[in-house]
Amino acid sequence: VHLEESGGGLVQAGGSLRLSCVASGLNFGGQDMGWTRDIPGKGIEWVAGAYIDGTTYYSDSVKGRFTISRDNAKNMVFLQMNNLKPEDTADYACATVDADLTADACRSLRTAAICGDYFGRGTQVTVSS
Repeated sequence: VHLEESGGGLVQAGGSLRLSCVASGLNFGGQDMGWTRDIPGKGIEWVAGAYIDGTTYYSDSVKGRFTISRDNAKNMVFLQMNNLKPEDTADYACATVDADLTADACRSLRTAAICGDYFGRGTQVTVSS
């Protein structure tokens, strides 16, 4: 399985970015997908999930500002990020989802990694104030 992200960069607070991830080596249409961000020294946060049944998940910190979508025909998952804040600065990675992201273990920064199986290398997002 290979996941490759793109679209990160430097943006001013209030701006927008769209992250893309292309996946290979897996049955993409049969796999729940998500986006994580790395919080240095604390762990990872699942910010969004796109399930194969069409439902989505968002962390409280991004709800209403970020939108996840997927294109099964192209094996791609996207993260539209609007109204970005300095606290959104992080390395963002796409990942396969192997659990219910609303579960306590997935919402804890210390244990969230167990809710995914494969992770991309990430793309850096920096939001200036």
